[in-house]
Amino acid sequence: MFTLAHLDTPPPESMESQLLQMVVDYLSDISPVSLPSSNPLYQLYQYVVGFEVHRYLDSMDGAQNGKPELIMALDAEDPARLLGFALYLPYVDDPEASTLLYLAVQSSHRRQGIGRAMVEAMLARYPHGEVACVASKVPYFQSLGFQPLAARGPQVVMNTRSQASSGLVAVQDLVPIFQSEEVRQIHNYLVKQHGAEAMSDAEKSRDQLLDELAQQAIHLTQTSSTANRLH
Repeated sequence: MFTLAHLDTPPPESMESQLLQMVVDYLSDISPVSLPSSNPLYQLYQYVVGFEVHRYLDSMDGAQNGKPELIMALDAEDPARLLGFALYLPYVDDPEASTLLYLAVQSSHRRQGIGRAMVEAMLARYPHGEVACVASKVPYFQSLGFQPLAARGPQVVMNTRSQASSGLVAVQDLVPIFQSEEVRQIHNYLVKQHGAEAMSDAEKSRDQLLDELAQQAIHLTQTSSTANRLH
């Protein structure tokens, strides 16, 4: 059993620590890159995505419009234990719209309705919901009322309505993270650990994966568009 908690201010330190650990543990599930853990770049993306989520959580501490909101699924018998989370951004100038950034559930508690409950809680607040996911996750979000709208790089953009919101969202800029000294240090460490050739192969493998995901996203949205026209 679980309970849901909604936050529009930063979570307690103990919860943030568990949340960030989930980001690290389930990177392949939640990252748009979807790198397998066997890729040497995996550690670098663990840091980048983890730091991105950390920045979103920090930005909850303010009064600005469009700041992130968080839904946490807690163990009903042990409320100090985090079972899952949904991190999303309300649109700055559209009070009905939000975009789901990250959704994760502990592997030991999946298929218990936790993810569905968190998404439904988000949509209860913001019925015009959007999410971007890889093609393999489209059926899951379709079951929650989202429909494919377009391909965006390796992801399919889905929405609960037939068109996206015209509002704005305050997404984090990842460029400064990738250009940070910490990322350079991690990359240098990985080169020393695996060798320059292996890292070059890892980058090629990542790029090939992104190309494949992009093709899947395009194919799925085209197929969905054709099916909608036929109906």
